[in-house]
Amino acid sequence: MTHPDRLLRDAQATRLALAARDGDTDAAERFVRSLHRDVWRYVAHLSRDPQAADDLTQETFLRALGALRRFRGHSSARTWLLTIARRAVADNGRHAAARPRLYAVPDWETMAERAQPRGLPGFDDGIALGQLLDTLPEERREAFVLTQLLGLRYTEAARVSGCPVGTVRSRVARARAALIEDLEG
Repeated sequence: MTHPDRLLRDAQATRLALAARDGDTDAAERFVRSLHRDVWRYVAHLSRDPQAADDLTQETFLRALGALRRFRGHSSARTWLLTIARRAVADNGRHAAARPRLYAVPDWETMAERAQPRGLPGFDDGIALGQLLDTLPEERREAFVLTQLLGLRYTEAARVSGCPVGTVRSRVARARAALIEDLEG
C-alpha cells in the first residue's frame, strides 16, 4: 500500500474510532473491520504464535472498545490500537509464563495445523518469512513488522514500541541487514 493510501486509511479509521466513541455502533463495527488484519498480523509476529493471534486480536479490540471513550485522536487510531495490541501480547506472555504446562504433548490446534495441506500458493512463502522473522531479536522483529509489513511511519512505530525514533530506525536497519544475510546464506 502506498504511503498516501495508508494515510487516507488511517484518517478514515481515526474518524470511525471517534464516531464509535460518540456512540455510533455502525462506525464501531467498521472501525474493527478496517484494522482487524493489521492487528492480527502484528500480534501474530510479535507473539510468535499465529495460533494465539485470533485470541490476542479479539483481546485487543475488546480493550480498545472499552477504552474508546478516552480516545481523543491525538495519534491515528491504528497507532493507538497497535499500542493496545502490544500490551495485550505482553500481558498474555506474562500470563502464559506464570501458568504451568499440564502436559508435554502438542495440543489439538498444533496437530490440526500440521495436518493442513502444504502445497497452497503462498503458504511456503509465509512460512519462510515467519521463520526468517523468528530469527530476529524481539525488538528488531517488532520494529520491522511495524514499519515494513504494516507500513507505520517510524514516529508511529516509536509510539507503539515506547522508544525513540532513532532506536526504531536502528532496529529496522539491523533487521534488514540480518534478513538479507540470512537470505544470502
